[in-house]
Amino acid sequence: MIAALEGLLFVVGEDGLTLSQIEEILEIDEEKAKEVLSTLKASYEESNRGIRIDFLGNRLKLTTKKEHQKYYQKLVVNKENNLLSQAALETLAIIAYNQPLTRLSVDKLRGVSSQQILRKLVAKGFVKEVGRSDLPGRPILYETTSMFLDYFGLSTIKDLPDMQNFLKQNQEEDDVDLYTSKYQEI
Repeated sequence: MIAALEGLLFVVGEDGLTLSQIEEILEIDEEKAKEVLSTLKASYEESNRGIRIDFLGNRLKLTTKKEHQKYYQKLVVNKENNLLSQAALETLAIIAYNQPLTRLSVDKLRGVSSQQILRKLVAKGFVKEVGRSDLPGRPILYETTSMFLDYFGLSTIKDLPDMQNFLKQNQEEDDVDLYTSKYQEI
């Protein structure tokens, strides 16, 4: 069973498996599925293993260990092509906090056109088309993907930082009077 589960997790790759899928495929009950999963997960915890099992985006996935990250980066990271620009991060944040969202809504919030950035984010797999709005012209609606969750180490979209606290902190910083000083002339 353990080897079969390992093979299943490898085969599905970044799509991952839910616990109920594991139960159904392996034809076992929930308790047995958790036991097999726990045993496999424990074997990956050993220091001589390069992968582990994580629960990301409501699915169990094989992932690499963070302590070996510098080696993985040397293999796959091309600094010119794979970094997200400030505009891409901005667009991702807008979509993540307001999804589903049309491109025009993103443009309105950013104040500039996001068409090219949105295309790149879809191509990279961070954003996907999820349907059409009821607005005139029936524009495409966009949402973040499980790849977005994986990339930022989130289990669900609810794990995003609370925007209200951030806005409150920024408002307090903006309220500082720059023209008065706590220091007095002598």
